[in-house]
Amino acid sequence: MKTAKVTVLPYDPKWKDAFEAIRSELSVALGDLALSIEHVGSTAVEGLSAKPCIDIDIVIRDDSVFPAVKDALAGIGYIHEGDLGIPGREAFAYSDKSHLLKHHLYVCPADSEELRRHITFRDFLRRCPEAVLEYSAVKEEAAHLFPADIDGYMAYKAPCIQKLYTLCGLL
Repeated sequence: MKTAKVTVLPYDPKWKDAFEAIRSELSVALGDLALSIEHVGSTAVEGLSAKPCIDIDIVIRDDSVFPAVKDALAGIGYIHEGDLGIPGREAFAYSDKSHLLKHHLYVCPADSEELRRHITFRDFLRRCPEAVLEYSAVKEEAAHLFPADIDGYMAYKAPCIQKLYTLCGLL
């Protein structure tokens, strides 16, 4: 789902509820196939400005359960898209989910480096209000400068993300 218009909003507490609604639907379909269902990305950090799209990582034991997970997700309208060039996560698109907030869904084995990156960055931001303020300002400015250019938006944010990754030990 390529972003056509870049919109960054101030943190909305309703994003927690939106995640819970999605998590609930996923939990019913997956049962014990999922070790956990993690709210990651900017909407998972209280106070952080974000694009109003929930990022979710379904954590699985290992790749051996992925075929069953893929089938369970297909049963509730999710379409496997592959790793989209990022090893350690499998992306899923969807249709007929108008009852849920827009979201990005990934499946990651528990030992995935991409999962570790998501959780480490989320948890760092949750502990560091100064980083949240800085990152929010950069994201808002990027959206203002590049409202119709997701690649420009991402490039503008990159130096700030690099700095924050260094601070939280990811670089």
